[in-house]
Amino acid sequence: MPQSAEPADKNLVYRRVILKLSGESLADSSQRGISGDEVEGIARQIKQAHASGCEIIVVIGGGNILRGAAFSGANAIVHEATAHYMGMLATVINSMAMQDALEAVGCHTRIMSAVGVDTVAEPFIRRRAMRHLEKGRVVILAAGIGSPFVTTDTAAAQRALELEADVVLKATRVDGVYSEDPEKNPHAVLYQSLTYNEVMEKNLKVMDATAIALCRERSVPILVFNFKQDGNIVRAVTGQTIGTWIGPHRRS
Repeated sequence: MPQSAEPADKNLVYRRVILKLSGESLADSSQRGISGDEVEGIARQIKQAHASGCEIIVVIGGGNILRGAAFSGANAIVHEATAHYMGMLATVINSMAMQDALEAVGCHTRIMSAVGVDTVAEPFIRRRAMRHLEKGRVVILAAGIGSPFVTTDTAAAQRALELEADVVLKATRVDGVYSEDPEKNPHAVLYQSLTYNEVMEKNLKVMDATAIALCRERSVPILVFNFKQDGNIVRAVTGQTIGTWIGPHRRS
């Protein structure tokens, strides 16, 4: 039976979100490969969030399968542009795993790819993506924007503008944006909220500068939060105060 696009909660803070997941989020503690348990756990959180009535677009990286840094340097055999395309294909693999996990827990999905892989995914067409969302499907976007030298963070920001998302949800392994890496410095300070300019001036490694600039240009907020804490994806899409909020002004 088709899912209804009618929102469950008329007072949703966010009607449509981009959920940005790193490729490593699908892996175990080694941060390599795909862990069935990790993918299932994320899928169950997304299902709960989707049940709130929020329309969800998922963008997944590919770093658990291929890291571009492995092909950098003067002696690299593979051209850097080729490595970027390989990374795009890695995101397709991750998207396929996430699609099956989501459908196993009862979410209808569509994968849309920016590079042609017609056997396993639809091409990304903006109007078609919007229609899938209206029909209550979770849309998984693969292969970035289809061009090399563009990160999946920038792809998430770009698609947020194209698909009129209310917020970019950046899922991480830590509670938000810190003054330093909290996994290296236990005394690092967690920011509750920041402006786009503060992120850039402090050179905080949240998302790449192009992604921040795109969001700043159209005042699309970014919420950086810890997806490893069960239920946090639901809390994020329903506008609860978690993580670090980045926007044109500080969160009140």
